[in-house]
Amino acid sequence: MAKDTTKDQPRTAIGIDIGGTGMKGGIVDLAQGTLLGDRFRIPTPKPATPEAVADVLAEIVDELMLRQDAPDPTTPIGAAFPAIIDDGVARSAANVDKSWIDADVDGIFSARLNREIHVINDADAAGLAEARYGAGQGVDGSVLAITLGTGIGSAMLYNGSLIPNFELGHLELDGHDAETRASASAREREDLPWDEYAQRLQRYFEHVEFLFSPKLFIVGGGISKRAEDYLPLLNLRTPIEVAKLKNNAGIVGAALQAALHFKLLA
Repeated sequence: MAKDTTKDQPRTAIGIDIGGTGMKGGIVDLAQGTLLGDRFRIPTPKPATPEAVADVLAEIVDELMLRQDAPDPTTPIGAAFPAIIDDGVARSAANVDKSWIDADVDGIFSARLNREIHVINDADAAGLAEARYGAGQGVDGSVLAITLGTGIGSAMLYNGSLIPNFELGHLELDGHDAETRASASAREREDLPWDEYAQRLQRYFEHVEFLFSPKLFIVGGGISKRAEDYLPLLNLRTPIEVAKLKNNAGIVGAALQAALHFKLLA
């Protein structure tokens, strides 16, 4: 009889989502992609240096580990980080201190907590979560998750597997980085009515659609709460859906990626 390996797989894991203004964490049910209990949030330290961020990360983990649903202390932790991540090393720094560039994020966090931690780009974390548990679940071929926020984040998935570090917010739009023209913050900064904002999104998504021919677009970020104000105004060949995990996607995707990275899940 084949061995039942499901007993060896962790039921829960901790995920941390590190942002420019706040760091939030939760205990993730890895079977369902949901949080067990409330998120725990602490403002991102200013300046967001490696030592300061690692200290806040430890504080969040300490609080979560006191909860009834906390995972086994040996279970690896996942963290979503606002940077290009190359084998655990940051190659950029968005909304955190520039001293993070070329820093071994995995190593810094693991040393601070004395347990295994794996880091993933924040948009990649959200996309991975949506592919496994959300709007992209069961979709074959290429799926592009686009987050509209302070900038434009993006994640490419193929048959549910992540292709990391797609920086599609930096494609050109109207002679500028797309995220300076079509992000949620650009709409607010320029006080654009929804129809004008939708025109910019139309040009952006048309360009991405032409380059990658995805089977599905998933739109996330805080502005996805107002999707009815702009998505119906878009005219694309590719189906486009709103992210289902909303603001928990980064936490869920970070925990999931850690479990996949350390081969605790298939």
